[in-house]
Amino acid sequence: MPDSGPIKARARELGFDLVGVAPAGPTPEAAFYPEWLRRGFHGRMAYLEGRRGEMRGDSRTLMPSARSVICVGLVYNTPEPYSTEFEPDLEGWVSRYAWGEDYHGVLGERLRSLADWIRSRYGLDVRCKVCVDTSPLLERAYASRAGLGWIGRNTCLIDERLGSWYFLGEILTSLDLPPDDPAPFRCGTCRRCIDACPTDALVEIGEGPSHALDSRRCISYWTIELRGPIPEEHRESVGQHLFGCDICQDVCPWNSPRRAAVTDDPAFGPSHARPRLSEAAGLSEEEFDERYAGTPIERSRYTGFLRNVAVAMGNSADPGFRPALQRLARSEYAVVREHARWALGRIAAAVGADDAV
Repeated sequence: MPDSGPIKARARELGFDLVGVAPAGPTPEAAFYPEWLRRGFHGRMAYLEGRRGEMRGDSRTLMPSARSVICVGLVYNTPEPYSTEFEPDLEGWVSRYAWGEDYHGVLGERLRSLADWIRSRYGLDVRCKVCVDTSPLLERAYASRAGLGWIGRNTCLIDERLGSWYFLGEILTSLDLPPDDPAPFRCGTCRRCIDACPTDALVEIGEGPSHALDSRRCISYWTIELRGPIPEEHRESVGQHLFGCDICQDVCPWNSPRRAAVTDDPAFGPSHARPRLSEAAGLSEEEFDERYAGTPIERSRYTGFLRNVAVAMGNSADPGFRPALQRLARSEYAVVREHARWALGRIAAAVGADDAV
């Protein structure tokens, strides 16, 4: 059995903050995944079910010759205020992971370099498959088995030294490497993430994991993954979030600013942290594509982004946003028009309430 020490050392040389090895077989979390789907917790994310859903139970469905999963973590946190300290004023909030470049490219390039190094050291006949997020793989489950952290009640992977602000990536390999010990669960009795979630998206299960994420109640799902209207009864809960939500990580004690690791990697700098809402509302589709090309924000698409901007403006109750919302209410896109009209109604109701005082 080859020693994994040189691989871990090379991974750290490439800039990865965490690295460990898990067996390639199924994980305990895979047993609960079909139940998570059955409950509809994936919302409309059809790519999580069907054949691609079935493949997530065992990494060997991706690469039959896999014997080990090399798991890595890359910190993206920067020393900027958390969303819980954000005073929105005329700005919207973008989830921390999306402030800089698209992590798929950053991690993918480094993982491919690591895979090339593995083949050069251990033999060109060694098979390696690089995975970053988009592959049908239960990443957090394998990373937990590899000792990179435990899956907390907020369903994020938490490392006791670094916190949870890190991206995950994997290399499936035909090398039979010694596995690392899984990380112990260290949330204790803490429920800060559950109590802080404004939409009660962290659901108590009672079997398998203690809690699971119901995407249908999650701000990140509504502002990133959902195509079409955000349910009207939930729009107020979105607040000023334009893309994603960090609340359940912001309040985690393991992520306290005194404890959580930070990076100085310019790829993850806060270039797009707090867009000005009036400017964002005025972007043409071409300007949106140009500004957010190569960033995670692309995933919301132009219409989803303007939808989110309209909701944030409505939740601000600032009458100064009326001209921008009136323009959005004439958009060629129905979903944008609907949310702009809703926002105008919110502002009208707030102004009327103020006048009545």
